[in-house]
Amino acid sequence: MRKAFSFGWRVGLLAVVVGLTGAGCRGPKTGGGFALRVMSYNIHHGEGLDGRVDLERIGGVIQRERPDLVALQEVDKGVQRTQCRDFPAELAALTGMTCVFSNNYHYQGGEYGNAILSRLPVVGWTNRHYRMLRPGEQRGLLEVRAKVGRRLVRFLATHIDFRGDDSERVLNVGEIRAAVESEPDLPAIVAGDFNDLPGRRVHRLMKEFVADAWEAGGEGDGFTIPASAPQRRIDYVFVTRGITVDRAWVPETEASDHRPVLAELRQR
Repeated sequence: MRKAFSFGWRVGLLAVVVGLTGAGCRGPKTGGGFALRVMSYNIHHGEGLDGRVDLERIGGVIQRERPDLVALQEVDKGVQRTQCRDFPAELAALTGMTCVFSNNYHYQGGEYGNAILSRLPVVGWTNRHYRMLRPGEQRGLLEVRAKVGRRLVRFLATHIDFRGDDSERVLNVGEIRAAVESEPDLPAIVAGDFNDLPGRRVHRLMKEFVADAWEAGGEGDGFTIPASAPQRRIDYVFVTRGITVDRAWVPETEASDHRPVLAELRQR
């Protein structure tokens, strides 16, 4: 892992990078374009609808879909409720992918936050802690830079507030926008659990600077929660200008309380 980069934001101090970079990338070996498959998945600390914590089941979902980059939310590391296990290390081993994790919130003696799995070479990462309006869980925006052939791609993973008042979510969207627009020449993908529905204020504000991949390439409603019979779309993949969405889909699984959302992307 090379030196992490920073844009002057408050950066998370703790991170784990584990696993090996695989060779499953669909990106070209030369040239300036790329083709990628990305996933966003809230794994609910590995707990499925049957109440069992089963990371092998989560890993199986990821392996079946063969994404190049995965944004994971609700990831435990050293937390009592999951027997102090190191989920980032286990997920790296299960998938054969590099895992980047950074703590947002100290919980039950351990760490809790977002993670990114990458089948591509990771050349840098950073974690920004959002400004929070209320006491409670600290949330953040985890980013990796991944190399696709000769091209660098920014992949940002997040999980923002769930409460009915959207003030904090709206504030976080402003911080996401500032991060994305800090380097307008690099393509960026933002993926995560936004805890809000299409057409509402958070979604409208995101679409001012990135495109909703589901609207561009998805079929059907794109619902991801609850996993047994989804009725809401709150998990998203967003892309910057110039990235084409070939398709987007939601696989059926009850390995978490959410289903994952995937998108196939390309840029010439």
